[in-house]
Amino acid sequence: MNKGTSVAAPNANGARLAKLNSPRFVWPAAVVLAVLLYFGLHYLNFTLTNETTDDAFIAANVVSVAPRIAGQVSAVHVLDNEMVHSNELLVEVDPANYATTASQKHASVDAAEANYQVALAGLNLMHEKVTTARATADQSKADAESAKATDALARADFERMKRLREENTISAQEFDVAQAAVQKADADLIAAQQKGAADASKVSEAKADLTATEAAVGMALAEFRQAQANERTAQLELSYTKIFAPCDGRVTRKAVEPGDFVQIGQTLMSVVPTNVYVFANFKESQLKEMKPGQPVLIEIDALAGRTFRGHVDSIQAGSGAAFSLLPPENATGNYVKVVQRVPVKILFDEALPADHTFGPGLSVEPSVRVSRFSLPAWVIGLVALILTGAAARGFQSILRGKLNQTAASEKIQG
Repeated sequence: MNKGTSVAAPNANGARLAKLNSPRFVWPAAVVLAVLLYFGLHYLNFTLTNETTDDAFIAANVVSVAPRIAGQVSAVHVLDNEMVHSNELLVEVDPANYATTASQKHASVDAAEANYQVALAGLNLMHEKVTTARATADQSKADAESAKATDALARADFERMKRLREENTISAQEFDVAQAAVQKADADLIAAQQKGAADASKVSEAKADLTATEAAVGMALAEFRQAQANERTAQLELSYTKIFAPCDGRVTRKAVEPGDFVQIGQTLMSVVPTNVYVFANFKESQLKEMKPGQPVLIEIDALAGRTFRGHVDSIQAGSGAAFSLLPPENATGNYVKVVQRVPVKILFDEALPADHTFGPGLSVEPSVRVSRFSLPAWVIGLVALILTGAAARGFQSILRGKLNQTAASEKIQG
């Protein structure tokens, strides 16, 4: 019985070895091994050439919408989580008071402009007065010069008459006439000089009036410009009664309803723009080969792990803890070294699906390729096939040896 059993065992082992050596087993096993080797080598290549972290989140430049004026809200044109476009009307504040103020400022501008025009007309008149005074002064000066020449001629004639009278060449009457002419010429000269001085003083007076008028015109112009500035300010405040979207994005945290009285700077809502990005907190030991511009694969949890292409935009100059509200103080107490994390900004290179909502705080898992050398997929597949072939040949060689040993054992027992 024992002898029969010992003979049957080798036959069973031979059958099992023959079954393992058959193509029905070898080829499926080789395919499975090739697939396992391919994914294993791909994972190894990915691990050696990429830096990955799960401490990463989507971020965005969220814009807070706040009024620049105080007033009662008359209308709200958006809802929570609604998609809006840049310059789209969001909220309206009651414009009645601001419209009245703008009308008053416009009337002030009209009045100031009228005053300025009156001052300009007075300035033109003063210019004419100065011109007239200068002409009159010049005429008076010329008359004085003429009177001076006449007086000099009369004096010369009188001197001649005086010598002739001493010689009894002329009569007393002729002498008296010459003397009277001199006196008249002297009087005319004095009168002409006095008139010239008076007319010259009128020029100075006209110039002083012109200077005062120019100052009045400057003041009127300043008041006119101030009125214009006040009107622009009133119009600007009136325009602030309509609040528009600062960019394309989605409305979040809406906190305003019609009838609310809002103050300057009060946050009414936030707009999350569509151009989101990623902040990944890598360990400082992962930054050795990381540089801006390196390609990134971004896996988004909200899309069941779907990946998108991106690139490293920048690396923060300091750890996240150093810029926190309460940064650690390592100079006191017992120090325990902790691996620091540094925020890395990553931008998307392809558009995110429009039918999904993405906002700050969503979890992602970026993988940055930090090595320039990376085996392409076809090389990894070729290596997997070569290793699979080598393994298959080795496996078959071992099976053939086992089969030969089994056959020899059966022959000896037989």
